[in-house]
Amino acid sequence: QVQLVESGGGLVQPGGSLRLSCAASGTGFSIMDMGWYRQAPGKKRELVATVTMGGGTQYADSVKGRFIISRDNAKNTMYLQMNSLKPEDTTVYYCNARYSYGIGWSTAWGQGTQVTVSS
Repeated sequence: QVQLVESGGGLVQPGGSLRLSCAASGTGFSIMDMGWYRQAPGKKRELVATVTMGGGTQYADSVKGRFIISRDNAKNTMYLQMNSLKPEDTTVYYCNARYSYGIGWSTAWGQGTQVTVSS
C-alpha cells in the first residue's frame, strides 16, 4: 500500500556532504515513525537515525553530530543531511517507515540508495 523511494546518493569526497530523500506514496495511509538504515557487506542492517511524527530524533553514535534527519509531513518525505562524510559511511542506505491504514499498520522499506565516500 505504501511505496518508498530513496534518492540523493552518490559519490563524494571525505568531508563532503550529501542529502538523501525518501518519498512515500500510496493511498489511505498515515506515516508514523520513519528512519534511515544502512547495511555494509557482511553486516546486519543497522539503524542510522529515526524521526517521529512529532519531529523527535535519535541517532546512532557513529553519526551523531554529522547527520541530521528531518521530515516534511505535508510532502510525505524524509531527509538525511549527511555532513563530514567518512569512507566508513560508504554503503547502501535504506528508508523505512511505519504507517497506519484503514485496518491496521505495517512497515515499508525502500530499495536503497548507494553512498560512496572516497578520494
